[in-house]
Amino acid sequence: MAAVRGGRVRRAAQTGPTLEEVARRAGVGRGTVSRVINGSPRVSDRTRAAVEDAVAELGYVPNRVARALAAGSADTVALVVPEPESRFFTEPYFPAIVQGIGAELADADMQLLLTLLHGQEDRDRFAQYAAAHRIDGVLLVSVHADHTLPDLLARSDIPAVLGGRRRAAEPVPYVDCDNTGGARSAVGHLLARGRETIATVTGPEDVYAARCRVEGYREALREADRPLDEALLACGDFTEEGGNRAMRQLLDRTPGLDAVFCASDVMAAGARRVLREAGRSVPDDIALVGFDDSVVARHMDPPLTTVRQPITAMGREMARVLLELLGKWTPGAAPPAGSGSRPVRGEDDSRHRILPTELVSRDSS
Repeated sequence: MAAVRGGRVRRAAQTGPTLEEVARRAGVGRGTVSRVINGSPRVSDRTRAAVEDAVAELGYVPNRVARALAAGSADTVALVVPEPESRFFTEPYFPAIVQGIGAELADADMQLLLTLLHGQEDRDRFAQYAAAHRIDGVLLVSVHADHTLPDLLARSDIPAVLGGRRRAAEPVPYVDCDNTGGARSAVGHLLARGRETIATVTGPEDVYAARCRVEGYREALREADRPLDEALLACGDFTEEGGNRAMRQLLDRTPGLDAVFCASDVMAAGARRVLREAGRSVPDDIALVGFDDSVVARHMDPPLTTVRQPITAMGREMARVLLELLGKWTPGAAPPAGSGSRPVRGEDDSRHRILPTELVSRDSS
């Protein structure tokens, strides 16, 4: 993967034999070599054989990017993550979604360009880079409510697909999971375990998925005829330190709480550390549930009950929607195994997809 940051692209220098060297070895012109490589019928069998022998002898590898651009396509998709490197390389969500995206694009013989952006200036620069048709389309993850890059891309007619939404009525194609239903099942699980005072550590308020998970928490309490106490809500930021701070706030406000639903496994890990320091046993004193079913959940002590969202399948589905928009994938083909995708209601359901979640019960609750 190459990486773009602040409008700059880092690429490996080209090595190996050139097209001109192949032409000299075969005793033909550069244009003839190009026609052979691109499968043109306007070449005699004898000339084709000479060029193919020269290619094999020199170990020439065609410049895929140049060929694609000549055909009006870059054969490249950018994955845009508007987050700092410190978060991208430490949170398990990002490697999982990259894995899914990369697998689907590899099946379509497309290249993946990883792009980390910071702030509006970087986003504007990337929009200009995309508008120069150096990429065919864009996949964006971790989008916040105020992110305007999807709109800039739309104005430049650059196909884009979001991982998650900025708002309920999102006009840009997206793939999401059932955040509200997953949170509702998590809190319902705690209620079924007989927990009375259930708190939640939320994600950032400007992230739609975080707001949906709060709504799922509220819905579960309403359905159980339980009162909603705002003191039982503490805002985190999907980081371990954010979970740490929020858990301290909750213990200060309501020391008698007996359960906590965290909107991510990483925040649950931070909350678990605070509970241990406070001498609270999990799950005997306080039950703990997370969201994601990442490697963090499986390695916690005790192993964390959590809501599984199919992150890798979401990545594959994002790439698949984009390939449909680019005309490089046929709608109706078999979905990736285990994706369980289902469209939401809307004007164009094929471009707005929500994948189901699943509660995974472990020892923390």
